[in-house]
Amino acid sequence: MTDTLVELTDGNFQDEAAKGLVLVDFWAPWCGPCRMVGPIIEQLSGDYAGKIKVGKLNVDDNPKTAMSFRVMSIPTVILFKDGKPVETLVGAMPKVAYEARLDKHLPA
Repeated sequence: MTDTLVELTDGNFQDEAAKGLVLVDFWAPWCGPCRMVGPIIEQLSGDYAGKIKVGKLNVDDNPKTAMSFRVMSIPTVILFKDGKPVETLVGAMPKVAYEARLDKHLPA
């Protein structure tokens, strides 16, 4: 993972997602669409560095957090604002779909 991409776990999720805008990619290594979304998430972490935090949470290793946000299908990408989910995208999406959701929540 890049320096700007945070590995999230059941143990650190509450602290990492508590403040500001945090984009979380719920994924698993065996998931083909997740592997397609992964590079987009990495690009977003660089493009939005200093504006939002970007993290990845492996649902196989961290089922508690995934279940708490009712993640039933992966990839699921959720944007949190101060610990509360404000946007959810399920399935592989183009980069512009993620950017549109992020930009909507950034200060002008």
